[in-house]
Amino acid sequence: MSRKSLLPLTLGLLVLALILAGCGGKATPTQAPAPKATEAPTAPPKKAEPVTIKVWFHSGRGEERDVLESQIQEFNTVQDEVKVEAVQLPEGSYNDQVNAAALAGDLPDLLDFDGPFMANYTWAGYLRPLDDFLSADLRDDLLPSIIAQGTYPPDGKLYCIGTFDSGLAIWGNKAYLEKAGVRIPTSVEDAWTREEFEDALAKLQALPEVEWALDLKLNYGRGEWFTYGFSPILQSMGADLIDRTTWRSTGTLNSDAAVEAMTMFQDWINKGYVVPADAGDAMFYGEKKAALAFVGHWMWTPHKEGLGDDLILLPMPKFGQKAATGMGSWCWGISATSEKAEAAWKFLTFLLEPDQILKMTNANGAVPSRKSALEKSDLYGAGGPLNIFVQQLETIAVPRPQHPAYPTITAAFAEAVDNIIAGAEVRGELDKAAQKIDQDIEDNQGYPPFGP
Repeated sequence: MSRKSLLPLTLGLLVLALILAGCGGKATPTQAPAPKATEAPTAPPKKAEPVTIKVWFHSGRGEERDVLESQIQEFNTVQDEVKVEAVQLPEGSYNDQVNAAALAGDLPDLLDFDGPFMANYTWAGYLRPLDDFLSADLRDDLLPSIIAQGTYPPDGKLYCIGTFDSGLAIWGNKAYLEKAGVRIPTSVEDAWTREEFEDALAKLQALPEVEWALDLKLNYGRGEWFTYGFSPILQSMGADLIDRTTWRSTGTLNSDAAVEAMTMFQDWINKGYVVPADAGDAMFYGEKKAALAFVGHWMWTPHKEGLGDDLILLPMPKFGQKAATGMGSWCWGISATSEKAEAAWKFLTFLLEPDQILKMTNANGAVPSRKSALEKSDLYGAGGPLNIFVQQLETIAVPRPQHPAYPTITAAFAEAVDNIIAGAEVRGELDKAAQKIDQDIEDNQGYPPFGP
């Protein structure tokens, strides 16, 4: 083939190649890329199931039950992390049920109990210390009496905290006191002496409106009231339920000072000054046949409703060289076997909020356990009608013995008081009570600090 005949062919092939190059992939089309898949929406994180704790509390006075039930409902409503399942148990058999549950390994996560039983429960291993949960600020805000009640002496740790403390003093009908010409003390320092108190009883008894000068609440019957209410009379006169150094009762509960104190107590009854047990509860605030009532804070509401402006609160008398008053009340502890201690503490922290404390104490008349709550209290703040209770807790309050033998101590003393009320010989009853206490301590090898 000649060079002339090849030229058109070569040019044609070159043009074709350029066209193909310019068209790119159109000559050999490729599959278009697949559209990007839409990602499935991420599901929101699943909420953790709330931790449910079991709580026991005593079915005490109606207003306390009502407040606590409302607090449980509020707590369960306002947060999702912890839920409370609460069980009420009868107050009279509460201690027995706690002991039975402990033996069966079935204690709840959080339980309330009467503060003096703390040492026995701690010794038996029922409770765990609360110190790791308690902030320094909260500890500083609690009344010293609350710390004293909840502290186990052998290790100095705190095992229970109350939302309130108790008050014990003399309630008076001001109209009767003024009519009888009896001096009205206004502070702990200004308290009646023994002579003044007994002179007041005689003058009040002489009023035609008064059938009994003094209500000692004997209608409560033998039990913790006899120990809480009447052991301060011993302590005021220099005696006690037990020696708090040697932990022996003989020589203290049946000392000459103790015999004198309980003989004085018996003498008030023998002279007809004291409302008998079968007269019921309302002689001071209802029937107004009694001029004075020797009882605690829990009677604030009925007393105020019954006497109105005639109600007055008087400090505990100085039966001996000093005055003394009872302290301690129901408190909360976390069981040693609980696996939900953090959750239990969360609920207890809620109950210890100042506003929650005031809900309870405005209902039951008890002393708020925190200073910040006291400052907000119309009842207990400076100048309040129940401020005497605060003064006493800060100066003259004596805790019931913080010893594992306390169940025996209180039972033995209450039995002695019951018999003394009935007319038994005072020294003989105190001798028997002291022997029972010492025998129980001996039978338990002196109660070693942690467990039998």
